[in-house]
Amino acid sequence: MSTHEASLEIRPPSKSVSKTRLLMVSGVGLLFDSMDVGLFSFVLVVLSKQWHLHQSVAGLLGSLGFLGMAVGSALAGLLADRFGRKTMFMWTLLIYSVATGLTAFAWGIGIFMVLRFLVGFGLGGELPIATTYVLESSEDSERGRRVVLLEMFYAFGSLAAAIISRLVIPSIGWRMVFLIGALPALYVLVLRRQLPESPKFQALTRQSIAKTFSTLWQPGVIRGTVVTWLLWFAMNFAFYGVALWLPSILAQKGYSVVNSLSYVLIMDIAQIPGYLAAAWLVEKWGRKRTLVPFMFLAAVSTLGLGFAYGTAWVLAFGLLLNFFMLGAWACTYIFTVEQFPTHARASGIGWAAGFGRIGSILAPWMVGALIEAHVGFGTIFTVFFVVLIMGFLVVSGFGRETKGENIG
Repeated sequence: MSTHEASLEIRPPSKSVSKTRLLMVSGVGLLFDSMDVGLFSFVLVVLSKQWHLHQSVAGLLGSLGFLGMAVGSALAGLLADRFGRKTMFMWTLLIYSVATGLTAFAWGIGIFMVLRFLVGFGLGGELPIATTYVLESSEDSERGRRVVLLEMFYAFGSLAAAIISRLVIPSIGWRMVFLIGALPALYVLVLRRQLPESPKFQALTRQSIAKTFSTLWQPGVIRGTVVTWLLWFAMNFAFYGVALWLPSILAQKGYSVVNSLSYVLIMDIAQIPGYLAAAWLVEKWGRKRTLVPFMFLAAVSTLGLGFAYGTAWVLAFGLLLNFFMLGAWACTYIFTVEQFPTHARASGIGWAAGFGRIGSILAPWMVGALIEAHVGFGTIFTVFFVVLIMGFLVVSGFGRETKGENIG
């Protein structure tokens, strides 16, 4: 950060205010990001009917966004280790915000696909950078809790998406929700003055992008690279396969669009206590020790939701799934970001997230294809269960606990 930029920083009166401000500023960025993913899942229900889309094409729309996320995560992570967390945080947020707003004016499926890729590019890049930034700006004794609390803003974004969709889509239409989703573009102006650069990044001697990437495959680091890549694949496959299709699946089970949106909103409420539980446990038990049981219980809840009959059971397993899945997601971020040294930290989590997006690319397409082939929901959700259990076994057997370690 230059001397001129430093002079523009708004210095808070105390250290505690500074930490709160950093978390809030970073968290609101994640809130808007998750809001976009949630809005699209609800829009997909209406769009499929209006444009008469086959289920496989609808699944492809979801997959294109995740393809953009894969590219954005990997590229932005490398650039953040070279040029700074703050700079890339703002650029990725701006890209996704502008693309989201333009989606409201999409006139056909072709331009809609292009814009979904660009939205995904910005979204995928912003998430790992924000996590790295908050970790490096926190004291060692509280870095786990603060990263998990950061990810909790993702739950608020999901709730915001459900509320906006419930109120706006039935009365005004799907285009308006994308205009609302473009609001983060204005927030970039706030970020420019509110965020200082990560102190750990400022202390680094910067390396070339190629050397940074090679660090991920060096002895002592490669184990964390492989484990986190497989972890992110399992989490993305199961979470986005369910999240993007749940409103549509409920509609196909016979619930109206309005009721489907209402039930998903109820289920999303469980995300917040899931995050809070994880935030307490990662400092009490540890990163891996919290992640492993949350993953297992998320897998069981996924299986239960797939075979649930009747509104009560659907809501019960939906609430359990959101509690344990989002708690596991929060643990995934802190577990991953602590596996890598500072000079390759954003690259490490960025490439893990990027590889994981392969799962989120495959899952929406797979669900659409299986529904078209008249495969039962129980069978589809069994696939998610198996993938989550495989990720659970990898982390259980090979994951490294980092609670209390000096991460550099």
